Amino acid sequence: MRVVLFGATGMVGQGVLRECLLDADVEGVVAVGRSGVGRQDLKLRELLHDDFLDFSRVEDRLSGFDACFFCLGVSSSGMSEEHYQRVTYGFTIAAAQVLARLNPRMTFIYVSGAGADSSERGSSMWARVRGKTENELLRMPFEGVYVFRPAVIVPLHGVQSKTKLYRALYTILAPLLPLLKGRFPKYVTTTEQIGRAMLKVARRGWPKRVLETADINEV
Repeated sequence: MRVVLFGATGMVGQGVLRECLLDADVEGVVAVGRSGVGRQDLKLRELLHDDFLDFSRVEDRLSGFDACFFCLGVSSSGMSEEHYQRVTYGFTIAAAQVLARLNPRMTFIYVSGAGADSSERGSSMWARVRGKTENELLRMPFEGVYVFRPAVIVPLHGVQSKTKLYRALYTILAPLLPLLKGRFPKYVTTTEQIGRAMLKVARRGWPKRVLETADINEV
């Protein structure tokens, strides 16, 4: 399986990249991003690109993939709806449109978030935008499209959030996270479980197209 990965420097993306590189069924991974991922592996190639609304300059390197794991995302904190939509909806759909045209038999897996609003009419700005993005992706002509909606994510194996505030919170909560996962399995998952679940869904599919935390843990 050949994988193209967006958001490999983020917390979820780091975990997904680790699982891809460890998986014997993955022949290669192309990590698309503005900056390098900071690691080397025989399976890994990096595609540095700075305009996520226009992939025309790198189209020749975006074909021949079996799966896309789209882990690119930002916090809506302090952002206007216009700016958040540009990144969350705009970047995702621009990439997906190119990939669908070049790789129609691809499985596309998008990391959204628990509470995303598929009605697109709720009061929460981030939830509306996430829901709009999900809905647009689910209409695209890939062989398979799946949405992952994790809630609380425990970073494992040295994975860290890029957001300073989140890093501080994880440091404070670290002793409690294993307990929370045991007590609330429907709401807590790990970066390792997300990565492994993506690989399994990409290979074999899943009955649900939208997977909440409990589904991710079940895969």
